[in-house]
Amino acid sequence: MTMREIATAMQRVEAILQRRPEFGMHDDAPASASWEGGTRAVSTHANGTRIVTDMPAELGGSGDQVTPGWLLRAGLAACAVTRIAMAAAVENIELTALQAVASSRSDTRGMIGMSDADGNPVQAAPCEAHLHVRISARGVSPERLRALVEDSQCCSPVSSALQVEVPLTLFVEVDAA
Repeated sequence: MTMREIATAMQRVEAILQRRPEFGMHDDAPASASWEGGTRAVSTHANGTRIVTDMPAELGGSGDQVTPGWLLRAGLAACAVTRIAMAAAVENIELTALQAVASSRSDTRGMIGMSDADGNPVQAAPCEAHLHVRISARGVSPERLRALVEDSQCCSPVSSALQVEVPLTLFVEVDAA
């Protein structure tokens, strides 16, 4: 799709949602993961896309695949780039470059289920996350581009999910052995 087509699509959806806000609420495509043995898993999408993950050798994996945590960072970076491009299209900004790098810092003790010296559980979630965006567009001021990036992240589902507490309901189904 061209940037103009993206802008037109977004404007069309916004017009519909202005009239019928209830159409905005929807179930997202589920992700399914199956254990492949060891620490390897295969995640699948309904469209047939498959992504293999594994842990590094230090944690019992093969180290030859990306980790599930990397997929979170990849999702953050990809969602940021996508949302920025959508915002640029709506504002009729012709981007010449756009890249996002997502990084985080984690404590492996949390994933293993360890506690710190005070006896408190170490959190398994990353302790911090960073998103570095490089963007350029001819004839657009750095201030406008910076505002475009910052404003778009308020509407980025993955960025938002990392900044607010999203309720997680766990369902467990145990099959007979």
